[in-house]
Amino acid sequence: MPISIFGFQALWSPVYLAVLVLVTILYFLATTKWRGKFKGSQPLSIKEAALFVSGMVLLYIIKGSPVDLYGHILFTMHMVQMALLLLLIPPLLIMGIPTYIWRAFISLPVIKPLFNFFTKPMLALILFGMVFSFYHIPMVFDFVKQDAWIHGAVNIVLFTSAIFYWWPVVNNLEGMHRFHGLSKLAYLFGLSVLMTPACALIIFSGTPFYATYTDGEAWLQAMALCVPAGTLSQLNLSGPELFSTMSAIEDQRTGGITMKVLQELVFTVFLWLVFYEWLRNETEQADEITEKVLKDRKDMAYHRHNA
Repeated sequence: MPISIFGFQALWSPVYLAVLVLVTILYFLATTKWRGKFKGSQPLSIKEAALFVSGMVLLYIIKGSPVDLYGHILFTMHMVQMALLLLLIPPLLIMGIPTYIWRAFISLPVIKPLFNFFTKPMLALILFGMVFSFYHIPMVFDFVKQDAWIHGAVNIVLFTSAIFYWWPVVNNLEGMHRFHGLSKLAYLFGLSVLMTPACALIIFSGTPFYATYTDGEAWLQAMALCVPAGTLSQLNLSGPELFSTMSAIEDQRTGGITMKVLQELVFTVFLWLVFYEWLRNETEQADEITEKVLKDRKDMAYHRHNA
């Protein structure tokens, strides 16, 4: 059965799109026309703009396009959403927002102590791993998926914990918690380890976990998160099996595998970037040391010649 039966609003979320467009416009106004209002501001670079826009486009794709609708039908697509929302979009936005804007935001009286506390690397790592694992406990997951307000609040908590986790890896703000060199590798590897148990339980379970993907009534309640009530009431639907050839257990296992594979792919890219950055810094420092040694030798030879 085609998902077009759910209508344009459910498929493309025009209100959500409008909000993201508004946020993007405010971003460009803040970084160009209003830039002078920020202390220590710098011209917006093409790299920063590209990173931010990429993050916003991905945010719309996973939460506003038909991908979001499929995320309520297929657990596999839900895990694709989780992987992109938590592992790719946060670093894109952190790197895309100029440091002077981050500085102004974090300097706010209420924000500063909270940000300094929750971005402590070990706390951020453990918190993110716990929030992700707790969310995917079947009882919690089904409860969250059947209430719009709770679902929205939990998604904010998940995304915020991801921002805190990625902050020590990619932020460039002086005075903040930040990893350097190979310590970043250990930090990234730590989350990979923490996420493995939850993914393993999902992959190797012999029975489907989630009622919102197996029970018709619970599934319809979950679908109400993205499909207008009037549209949903006109459709005679029994469950997600109408839109997929996979069984519930196959879908669940595929979702777990997909999450783990995407996580490893994202981390592999960042691990390579971190290693490349470390290697480049080591090379640059080696050149500086060599230049200093040569200069010292020249100075010594000069002094000996004139002695």
